[in-house]
Amino acid sequence: MKTYQEIAGDGGSDILGQVTARQTRRFARLAGVAHKIAVMSGKGGVGKSAVAVNLAATWAMRGRKVGIMDADLNGPSVARMLGVSGQLLGLGAGGVIPAVGPLGIKAMSMDLLLPREETTPVAWDAPTQQHAFVWRGSIEASALGELLADTDWGGLDVLLVDLPPGAERLPNLWAVLPELDGAIAVTIPSEVAQLAVKRSIVAAQLLKVKLLGLVENMAGYVCPQCGALGELFPGDGEKAARACGVAFLGRIPFDPRIAGCSDQGVPFAIGHADTRSGDAMVQIARKIEERLPQEESRR
Repeated sequence: MKTYQEIAGDGGSDILGQVTARQTRRFARLAGVAHKIAVMSGKGGVGKSAVAVNLAATWAMRGRKVGIMDADLNGPSVARMLGVSGQLLGLGAGGVIPAVGPLGIKAMSMDLLLPREETTPVAWDAPTQQHAFVWRGSIEASALGELLADTDWGGLDVLLVDLPPGAERLPNLWAVLPELDGAIAVTIPSEVAQLAVKRSIVAAQLLKVKLLGLVENMAGYVCPQCGALGELFPGDGEKAARACGVAFLGRIPFDPRIAGCSDQGVPFAIGHADTRSGDAMVQIARKIEERLPQEESRR
């Protein structure tokens, strides 16, 4: 009977060699990244990408070197939120050079690789529509591994990986990036959203990925006229965090300007750090840093 190594090398495909080579490239590309953090949610519509982008901006304003990997291959939004849509990616000796957004935030996103980044789906280029299906499942995970392995991230204090919604997304990432330092869960004050995010948290716990904590987004509504905070959704993210046994990182009130800033490609935190929502982002970023491993940088 043939061994797995012999089967993997049959037919000249050398599957094992390809996987090993990709792992070697990934270790080399990420050697200068001190901390790698996943940002996850159980369902869409909770503002997870906006939270990731504004956390990155908050750290960058404090002098940290930050990068974001947009792991949502079929619905990427990070490039638009950072104002780098349409930037041409370069190729250097160390791999693909990522786009650079405000405050030097590095970004890699599938829409930077598409001919019409705002409308083109990620699908197989096949002769018939029947075979040109949209990427999914294990194909997405493999493509994510390639993007991580081929991007020249350089020296970073933090690399955020913005995951698509779904409880299976963190296990998919962990399969190609097992050296994660932790994960942040994002929800809103809604029982439906919190039920979904709990599944993602349990999936992380089964993998023994460190949960850095839970962020409750859209926690109240900031009136643009008077600045008062009103209730937007019923629910309690802190209670959900306790039920899952994870730290509660804080609440970010909904501010209509967050969406406007995202559309304009300028993170809300950059120009609105003195608002309720901006201050909440700053405090959450500090709490996350406190929960990261304090060993010397691995760069």
